[in-house]
Amino acid sequence: MIEKKDHVFEKSVLVGIINKSQNLEKVNEYLDELEFLTYTAGGEVFKRFVQRMDVPNPKTFIGSGKMEEVVAYVKSNKISSVIFDDELTPAQQKNIEKALKCKILDRTGLILDIFAQRAQTSYARTQVELAQYEYLLPRLAGLWTHLERQRGGIGMRGPGETEIETDRRIVRDRIALLKKKLLKIDKQMETQRSNRGALVRVALVGYTNVGKSTLMNVISKSEVFAENKLFATLDTTVRKVVLGNLPFLLSDTVGFIRKLPTQLVESFKSTLDEVREADLLLHVVDISHANFEDHIASVEKILEEIKCSDKPTIIVFNKIDQYTAEPYDEEDLTTTYEPKHFSLEEWKKTWYNQVGDRVLFISAIEKENMEEFRKRVYSEVRKIHVTRFPYNNFLYPEHLDQYGPLGD
Repeated sequence: MIEKKDHVFEKSVLVGIINKSQNLEKVNEYLDELEFLTYTAGGEVFKRFVQRMDVPNPKTFIGSGKMEEVVAYVKSNKISSVIFDDELTPAQQKNIEKALKCKILDRTGLILDIFAQRAQTSYARTQVELAQYEYLLPRLAGLWTHLERQRGGIGMRGPGETEIETDRRIVRDRIALLKKKLLKIDKQMETQRSNRGALVRVALVGYTNVGKSTLMNVISKSEVFAENKLFATLDTTVRKVVLGNLPFLLSDTVGFIRKLPTQLVESFKSTLDEVREADLLLHVVDISHANFEDHIASVEKILEEIKCSDKPTIIVFNKIDQYTAEPYDEEDLTTTYEPKHFSLEEWKKTWYNQVGDRVLFISAIEKENMEEFRKRVYSEVRKIHVTRFPYNNFLYPEHLDQYGPLGD
């Protein structure tokens, strides 16, 4: 199994490229996210390198001139890891390692490292280990360069090649074993879910670090681990919540992120089963983040991939206490009035026009608008509950107000 490692603060450098699909602004935004990921993994970013390229260099990802620049900086500042924003091919990783002589990571490798740090239960650890082995399999050749027997020819025949083959076989066997183990756990989880009876299931979904676990703690009055870092939650937590006297199950799930590697979506399939089996989704969004609209699009794309886009969803804009609009000078004719200048009220109007009343604005930490949130969730859960148990709907008044005052 994966051993938990204590991370020493590492000196890191980030590398990104500008191409047709991502301009400078977009690249900076991705690199900001990558910097936060690096900080979460236990690194400190000292410099960023950005290069404009239509197609990444198949050998070294970035051009030779930029590579020399990175090599010089890494040597003079004793940098221990260089992190690339896009996924590197095994060949690129090998060539870059030769040139830079330090640890090379791409976005996928970094996310996997954070996942390995954060996995608590045996189940989450098995999922992460599977994803790590699948990521490692095509990159094994680079780990055996000390044998230098891969090239073949005179003086190169011998055990080197078999060493790699043996290694690949060990990894493949391990992958097969982990898949079997996950299937077994999947069945157990399925049994657990079926034992929960016909209670209405509500799942919190959203981008990473938007406040899902904090919201879970406020509603269910429980102690779910919440921290201002990416991927603080890896294990799905399920709590029984009662609003008024209406019980339902609330699950907190792993956060999504842009450019989420496919092998991760695959290995976290069962965690996402909580989302698949939910009756109502609460899509939590961090409105104080400058690119929250991109986050919404990323989450909706993943929900579509796991065939959950047609479920009843309420968008919950969290962290309204931290939202600040960029100042706009009406007399300045060079700047146009853009969404980043919108006040909170303007955002409310925009979203009410787009999705009607299926939107809420709250602050989980400051407990702002939580009363409205509870009422809304209660009425949605009641609608589903009444269809399942049509004979006891008189037990649950139509509105939460009818129970009398509610404490936080």
